[in-house]
Amino acid sequence: MHAMSPEHMPGEDSAPISRIVAEVAAAFPGERISLGEMAEAFGDRAFGLLLLLLLLPGLLPGMASVFGTPLLILGVQMGLGLRVPKLPGILARQTIKRSDLLRLASASSKGLGRIERYVRPRPGFFTSPLGERIIGWLTAYVALMLILPGPGTNGPPAFGNIVMALGLIEHDSTVTFWGVVLTIAGCIFATVVLCVLGWLGMQALGWMF
Repeated sequence: MHAMSPEHMPGEDSAPISRIVAEVAAAFPGERISLGEMAEAFGDRAFGLLLLLLLLPGLLPGMASVFGTPLLILGVQMGLGLRVPKLPGILARQTIKRSDLLRLASASSKGLGRIERYVRPRPGFFTSPLGERIIGWLTAYVALMLILPGPGTNGPPAFGNIVMALGLIEHDSTVTFWGVVLTIAGCIFATVVLCVLGWLGMQALGWMF
């Protein structure tokens, strides 16, 4: 286990995604980083940081479903009011390549640059326990959208949830609120697409049989 010294803890105020991920990668010098190691090192900020790191692949085609299950578990735990994630052994042992983290951070920071510059600590409803529970249940729904296959249904919910996670990490209720709005819009879009695909599939089965 690689312990983080306080001066190298990720999630410092106003830290952009690229800086957060770079600090995570620096804290764990091996080729791969396990989710369990990150959860233990981050302590009470583990939820926000793990959500962020699991959501970044959701912006890339074909990678989202791999991280959907751990995201679902984290979302449900947040929704139930847990303050620190408790990952099952099989998920705690899952690893992410350091190189993939750095690549995803660089790509996502370009698209989220304006939002990252706006993030700063701002207490409010979404920094309260009830607000964090709402974030958790929304995250669980996003995870389902990532797990279920559908064209273009991963990116919109994942983007909104990333904004939520940034607000959660930086204790910014305002940014978290806008992340909630974007997440709900993305989930509505993904749900409609999946429902249409399901209806078309049922119609096709009816025509065949």
